[in-house]
Amino acid sequence: MIDLGPHAIFIIWAYFGVALGVFGLIGWTLLDARATARKLAALEARKAPRRTPESTV
Repeated sequence: MIDLGPHAIFIIWAYFGVALGVFGLIGWTLLDARATARKLAALEARKAPRRTPESTV
């Protein structure tokens, strides 16, 4: 292993904190995507009328 010197504990915990943050953001994104998909499915089930853009003639 690479010798990290006297600051090895800080470096290891810094990497651990960054990894935890990245995995947390990935998890948050996946949960939010599921919630959004559920909301869209509920709207589709209601058969809400779609708005059509007005023609600019």
